[in-house]
Amino acid sequence: MNASACPDLTDPVTLARLALSCLDLTSLGDDDDAARIDALIARAAAAPLPPAALCVWPRFVGQVRARVRPGVAVAAVANFPAGSTDIARVLDEVRTIVAAGGDEVDLVLPWRALREGRADEAAALVRAVRAACPGRGLKLILESGELGAGEVLDAACRIGLDAGVDWLKTSTGKVAVGATPQAADVMLAAIAAHPRGAAVGFKASGGVRTLADVAVYAQRVQAVLGADALGPRRLRFGASGLLDAIEAVLGGDAAAVAPTAGY
Repeated sequence: MNASACPDLTDPVTLARLALSCLDLTSLGDDDDAARIDALIARAAAAPLPPAALCVWPRFVGQVRARVRPGVAVAAVANFPAGSTDIARVLDEVRTIVAAGGDEVDLVLPWRALREGRADEAAALVRAVRAACPGRGLKLILESGELGAGEVLDAACRIGLDAGVDWLKTSTGKVAVGATPQAADVMLAAIAAHPRGAAVGFKASGGVRTLADVAVYAQRVQAVLGADALGPRRLRFGASGLLDAIEAVLGGDAAAVAPTAGY
């Protein structure tokens, strides 16, 4: 996609192609095994366009690295989903990801510590992880559904931005409330206002299932960060089911852009 022009986000095919290019195709089930990860890799290989990344548990990074489609990043989660303050344990996970050839780390912020007024503990963990994975993309999962869309979420954004993360991500998808437009507005405003903002992206995750959902967030990113941000370097979607909707549209079913209740 030519990022210098404003894409028509009302066009289903344009929206589907954008969504796929920015998709972190994800498998984070508690019962994931090698066969399921092989199926994920095969699904990505058969997609009409390469997704941005495959996102898995740290133990599967080597398996994905060996077979992933060229041009697709290998991502894995750390401190997931609980978001503890156990720096030693989290750094072990991050080192496992890096050693196995991971390109990106999706790190859960210790959001409970932040919510309880222990912002220094949360920030220390993020800084330690940033130092442990130089040259790798780092996405900070804020768990926005638990922090709300106010001052605490803004403080979470600033922790990540100050520590040098590459994306702010809404949710693990493991709590009742995932991505919301209200949280996205807070996160995008924080990115735009920060001195590093031009180098930082946004990832919507948790409840992003349809291309109508994608349009909600893409429109906000375009309005706040500009049309140049509509690409995988600064926009990601974390989902396991979104590929079905994308493939339906690219296969000729424009009706697959279904509205989502509340959006």
